[in-house]
Amino acid sequence: MVASLYKMEALLEQGHYEEVVSQCNSLVGSHHDMELVLMRALASVLSKTNVQKGVMDYLHVFMRHRDKTVSFVSGRQKQHLQKVTRTFLDFVSLGENSNRILENCYDFLIAVAPKDFQVYQTYATHLLEKQHYKECVSAYSKALELLSTNDGTWSDRAPVLLIGRAVANFSLGGKVPEVMKDLTAAFEASPSWAKRWFEELFSAGDIKNVVKMAREALEEGFASYREAIRARLEVRSDGNKGLLSIVISTLHFLLQISPRAQRELNVRLADCYVLKGDIKNALEICNRLLDSKEETYNNTLLALRGFCHLHAKRSQEALRDFQKVIEHASPHPVSCVKALCGRGLIRAWDGRTYCTALDYITACGLRSEETSFVIKSYIPWNQRGFLLIVLQEEAQKILEKNTFSRLSGIQLKERNASSAHQLAFLLLDLDASNEASRILCADALYQMDQTNEAQKILLVALSKTSQKSAVLSRLALLQLKKGFVYDCNQLLKKIAQGGEISSFFAVVNILKDEDKALMRRHCHSRAMTVLKNKQGVGYIKEAIIYLSFAISAAGGYAVDSLLARARCYGQLGQKKTAIFDFSLALKEDPTNAQALCGRGFIHLALNQEKEAVRDLTAAIKADSVLAVAEILSLKLEAQLLMHQWLLSRCREALLGFEAHKKPACGEILKDCALVAEALVKINNKDTQNHALYVDLLTADGRHEEALTYLEETFGKTGPDDAINSRFGLLQAKKRNTTNAAHILASLATKNSEELGYLLNFLDIKQRENLSQVASKEGNALVKKQCHEKAVGYYSLAVLASNNNPRYLRQRAACLSNLQDYKEALKDMNHVVQNHGTNAPRTRVKDYCFLGHLLLSVSEEEQAVKQYIRAFELEETLTLANISTGPNTEIVSKAFLDTAESCFAMRHYEEAWKTAEYGLMVDPNNHELKKLKTRIKREACGCRVQ
Repeated sequence: MVASLYKMEALLEQGHYEEVVSQCNSLVGSHHDMELVLMRALASVLSKTNVQKGVMDYLHVFMRHRDKTVSFVSGRQKQHLQKVTRTFLDFVSLGENSNRILENCYDFLIAVAPKDFQVYQTYATHLLEKQHYKECVSAYSKALELLSTNDGTWSDRAPVLLIGRAVANFSLGGKVPEVMKDLTAAFEASPSWAKRWFEELFSAGDIKNVVKMAREALEEGFASYREAIRARLEVRSDGNKGLLSIVISTLHFLLQISPRAQRELNVRLADCYVLKGDIKNALEICNRLLDSKEETYNNTLLALRGFCHLHAKRSQEALRDFQKVIEHASPHPVSCVKALCGRGLIRAWDGRTYCTALDYITACGLRSEETSFVIKSYIPWNQRGFLLIVLQEEAQKILEKNTFSRLSGIQLKERNASSAHQLAFLLLDLDASNEASRILCADALYQMDQTNEAQKILLVALSKTSQKSAVLSRLALLQLKKGFVYDCNQLLKKIAQGGEISSFFAVVNILKDEDKALMRRHCHSRAMTVLKNKQGVGYIKEAIIYLSFAISAAGGYAVDSLLARARCYGQLGQKKTAIFDFSLALKEDPTNAQALCGRGFIHLALNQEKEAVRDLTAAIKADSVLAVAEILSLKLEAQLLMHQWLLSRCREALLGFEAHKKPACGEILKDCALVAEALVKINNKDTQNHALYVDLLTADGRHEEALTYLEETFGKTGPDDAINSRFGLLQAKKRNTTNAAHILASLATKNSEELGYLLNFLDIKQRENLSQVASKEGNALVKKQCHEKAVGYYSLAVLASNNNPRYLRQRAACLSNLQDYKEALKDMNHVVQNHGTNAPRTRVKDYCFLGHLLLSVSEEEQAVKQYIRAFELEETLTLANISTGPNTEIVSKAFLDTAESCFAMRHYEEAWKTAEYGLMVDPNNHELKKLKTRIKREACGCRVQ
């Protein structure tokens, strides 16, 4: 049999099909009927003369021996398998056979040609006709699977398969995604073929239903995309674009089958392209549609084109399109939201952030959800973070501006708070995890008086935020507003323990005025309670925190709280910080005596004399009673130092005072008078204070008041020279010059510096009178040989006259009589140095007297020089003065000694000159004559005359 089969296969190869059929017929009935029948079937098929007989032979054997038939056909007849398959396909296409035979044919084809997609396509078509839709779907799926491996034929063959499967799924019902997937895939593969098969396989009624289904699928797909965007946690994320692919495919499909809705569908397609980031295609559609005559959807197209320009960084073109939408007489709400969002971003780029906020507030007012969607999808992903920060900052500014606004109208403030609330909720919708947005939302609700809602948001935020102190600060205020003082204190304590008190300061900016005042009073009261009832560094620090809260609530200028905090810092040794707080208090109230004293005491502790004196002077000027009490509260050592500084400052102000000149610092003197009065109150036993006060009254022209004060305080005479000298000064001011001279003369020799200081309070005429009277009194005393007492009067005359040479000569003469030559020399040196244009007689007399004084202290050489100066002026007068002086021989000897000294040093000219003048004093002096001879002899070559 095997040989027979090989022989028949050879005959088939040679094309002897009839012979093979004949031999098979003769052998049928033997043991190997199956192989012979299959060989005969193949021969019949190949011969094309009896195809039906061949097909029936195949089916007969296949139905009885399925596996063996498949094995034999796939093996021994493999090279003719395609011909067999084509023959079966042609056979079933005739449609002249019973359903049973057709089913067997398809069963056979699938068994022997499982990878032939045409088999499955034909089978699927058959099933579709028989309305076996479930099996039909499977057949089409298998055909498509096989076709996908056949490169180059997909676009031509796939559409019919996809459309067919879509029809089957459509007929099954409830398979919308599958139907749409196949239809869109078919039109993507080949729009022309797909449209042909679509119109052929779907009835007119079904097409309407398909269009409706596609519309619903389109809306559902876009809704899914919007929901995915809405649920997106990260606002900067740019994901979920894959969902748009289905929507775009559906739009492409609808564009092919809905010719009457082309403009609408193209608008939606452009929208999807913008969302997906395909700016080129989106812009092409927008330009094409806007250039057409039809004007429907123009606002939408302008908004979309604006975003195309925005993504391409063409901000001016984008702004023009957005502006057209916004300025339209009847703008479409959604398009207007898009345009506002786009324009807002451009304004943010230009730095007009407030305008940006206004655009987004307006957009939220139109469609809040749409605004959020636009930001998350249309705004470029790398600009969203920037936009969020801008909106956060502007919302915060709106809230703060609302707080500090002085404009009338509660409605305005409510509108501002509502605007900030809209922005805050938008920000929260964009990024639910953003702590700043959540707090902004709570702040806006608070300003809208929705405190319960604000508290709910804050309580939620407290469990999620890292900025706990910011939330606690707000909760503390809300609790205080409700009257829950204990809860408020506990919350404030938590803030203090956390060490993040700066967040409280930010909260103040959004508080209402009445709530600021409420918080300030509460925190200040709490701090005072802590300081009063508890001691220790820890409690002082706690009080400082409460005081800081109070100061912040008051806008930084709560004077009482600043003073209290400054004192706390002072106790902690933080002196510079204390000065800062005192200065802040003074900025609000420059005349606050407590602040001035406090800052002055800190400067005192820092040994800063100038600053301490400045502040204490200002404090005394502002409130002397309080300032005195504050100074007396210091420790004794600090009191004494402060007293000394203030006293010195006042004396310095008086040192340059001269009664005959208009004071350049009159205001300073008045201030010093107040200080002196305060010093008296601080220590009325210290005569320095009384003396200073009297001096300042006198300098201010109030000498009658000064005298009255002295008399009321000390009676007619003072306890010491300082007070008595003031009595004398005031007598001089009253023209009681003689009495004044008697009082002041005693001080002139004891403390001339102090007397000189006091005499500055007299005018020129008063000083002249005093000096003249003092001189007369001195002269009278000299006549009585009371030289020692006379010196005081002469000294007074000298001081009162500002070193008049006349009185200097008188005092020098008096001192000479008292043999106080050194002091006398001082006076005469001063006279000689200031000779000026004095008459020669006076000058000669002065030189001679000065020479006499120098001889008295054994200064022979200097004395001789003075006598020579006198001789050079006038010889006769000089000789007369010398002759009337005591002991001419001493003068002559001085000339001799000086000449010999010059000769010894070989200063021959000086020696000669001195010897000659010496001989004029004593012409009979032999020693001088001898010296002249020696000088003449030794001078060899020097011309000495």
